[in-house]
Amino acid sequence: MENTADSKTVKFGTFAGVFTPSILTIFGVIMFMRANFVTGDAGIINALIILALAQFITFLTTFSVGAISTNMQVEGGGAYYMVSRVLGAEFGGAIGIALFMAQVISITFYLLGFTEAITVAFPSTANYFMYIGLAAAIILFAIARVGADWAIKTQYVIMAVLFTSIFIYLAGAGQHFSMETFKLNLNALDPAKGGTPFWSLFAIYFPSVTGFIAGINMSGDLEDPGKNMLRGTIYSLLVASSVYGLQILLYGGAFPREELILHPFEVMEKNALFGAGFMVIAGVCAATLSSALGRFVGAPRVLQAIARDEILPFLKPFAKGKGKNNEPVNGLYFCIIATIIMLCIGGNGEGGKFLNSVAGIMGMFFLYTFGLLNLAAFVELYTANPSYRPRFKHFHWSLALLGTILSFGSAILIDYKYAIAAFAVLCFLIWYLRRRDMRNSFGDARRGYLYTRIRKALLALQDFHDDDRNWRPSILILSGDPNKRNSLVTYADRLNGGKGMVTLANVLKGNIGELHTKREEAIKQLLDYLSENNIKAFPHVVIGDTLQDGVRTLLRGTAYTPVRPNILACGWTAASEKLNDYLAFLREATMLNINQVIIHDGGNSIPEKGKRIDLWWRGHENGPLMMLLAHLLMHSNEYSDSRLYVKRVVRNNEDIKDAENELKQLIDEARMEAEIEVVESEASFAETLHKHSSEACCIFLGFELPDNENKDKWQESYKKMLSGMPTTILVHSVVPRNYLW
Repeated sequence: MENTADSKTVKFGTFAGVFTPSILTIFGVIMFMRANFVTGDAGIINALIILALAQFITFLTTFSVGAISTNMQVEGGGAYYMVSRVLGAEFGGAIGIALFMAQVISITFYLLGFTEAITVAFPSTANYFMYIGLAAAIILFAIARVGADWAIKTQYVIMAVLFTSIFIYLAGAGQHFSMETFKLNLNALDPAKGGTPFWSLFAIYFPSVTGFIAGINMSGDLEDPGKNMLRGTIYSLLVASSVYGLQILLYGGAFPREELILHPFEVMEKNALFGAGFMVIAGVCAATLSSALGRFVGAPRVLQAIARDEILPFLKPFAKGKGKNNEPVNGLYFCIIATIIMLCIGGNGEGGKFLNSVAGIMGMFFLYTFGLLNLAAFVELYTANPSYRPRFKHFHWSLALLGTILSFGSAILIDYKYAIAAFAVLCFLIWYLRRRDMRNSFGDARRGYLYTRIRKALLALQDFHDDDRNWRPSILILSGDPNKRNSLVTYADRLNGGKGMVTLANVLKGNIGELHTKREEAIKQLLDYLSENNIKAFPHVVIGDTLQDGVRTLLRGTAYTPVRPNILACGWTAASEKLNDYLAFLREATMLNINQVIIHDGGNSIPEKGKRIDLWWRGHENGPLMMLLAHLLMHSNEYSDSRLYVKRVVRNNEDIKDAENELKQLIDEARMEAEIEVVESEASFAETLHKHSSEACCIFLGFELPDNENKDKWQESYKKMLSGMPTTILVHSVVPRNYLW
């Protein structure tokens, strides 16, 4: 332990902060009460396989912890902190809450194990079962309440008793070792004689190795978290593997299978070295109490870290610590209250079945925690962020991926019902946290993961031929301040149909040196608008000396990527003084092969029923793109129950039949549902339009750009068409495509 001169804050090193709480939690009740049962039932070979597999998962997880923790400054919260900073607040919050509850409940089970050992050793105390458990809980709470430094000192004493007990019972087994017995116990018990399935035995044994998480939970109290957690965890796992391996070999070779199965604890007590069975009892008491104390110290720190990150507002009271070491006192009070309640439920013989069911689910949370830690390390390496430079070099992505698969796979093989139940709880927590629309991402690796995938996808997309069949709309909207052009943005977004990409663009006129701060404000304005209106789009703000310069920058700067805009959407302008600039950027878009959509806001409201879309077919130049955009519009929520009418004007009655057949063939090839209407009229198109489409909700028209000599005439003709009409979408297709493929 180190007591710094400046802050007087106690910090722990590898041995005190990680190895001690880890090894004392690993050497828990399973070692005394169930390990020999597994050896007898599974046989020595399968027991060693179970141990090797369990420890292999923990070693893989430890390597992942080492890769993550040596690549960042780890603060309090242990596994929660690392998962949240890599996979995001939702995953971290879900696993943190689940892990905290698992540790709180495990306190009760360690205390029940302690109390059971006491009542077995001293039968006269059986009537005081619950009171013994409550007394032990209060004493451990008092030790933890004084502070982590006193808890560690207490664990030193417990560790001395525990290691002495281990030596006593291992040496006692060694005195009775026989190669004949060893050979008889080598293989598994015949299933016909009541043998337990392999994965059921693994489920019994695996909790013995999960205790290393206790040392990781101390991350906020360590001198050098990355180095301390890695070394302390590896040392504890090596020691634990050696002890558990020796126990399997010695007891498997010393005592008959039936005795190991029926009396797994008694065989240790009765055959202790020098007849010191009391030391075995002292050992199981020390193991259970040390495990419970480790949870009392570690669990509140996880809760404090979650509360400090403000993931859930109602956890805020648990964020504040007390004293020079910022002890999580409020979380500790929660732990003791929950423990007392559960002891009252399960400590008097009632409610045990309920607690066992909960314990089964909670055990899965440890496996899911290990799985997510491995997944986090895999994501960190896969993203290849430049910031990923861990000091721990003995790590490969395949190890993390294997750890992920083994952790999640083991959960399913152990008990798929509990695995599904625990998975459902985690999914609910993730869903709930996502619904809160949290802004805190902690700079997690998800962005790097997505960036890597997008980069690879874009490079691959660049090599694909841009085929008509795979065409998707990518719309650049000249929105300016979108609050003033809501109809433009809304309709342009509807034309996307959720199939392509939409970008809202604003041009600030002026000097970049003067407007760079306003540009940030304009971007925020666009983001706020998109969020408030639930529009999935990207913001883009440029600065130009004039509006035309800014639009030119937008068009040229985005025209050469695989997902470049292929539609420019803007509002209609009737102002003569703006016509030159207006046509200039439309022509610029044409030269860059970007289609144009001009949206004229008719100010009409959309009725709930009887919605009608009129599309005036005037040729194949703009018609196919209009048809596709009308189809996409009909997939928006507002127009989902609308009817599309494809209309065409003919001058003579003789042409009606041919026009109808042509439109029918067109609609059939387009595989669209639409009504056909051929209008015979010799009046101007503006008059025909007003007569036959004034009751529509939305109108589609094609247009061509005029030359300079006819631009005023062009503007006037469209002003007449649009005057007093419903919202009209003018479409200019510049790329010869079969959009109705």
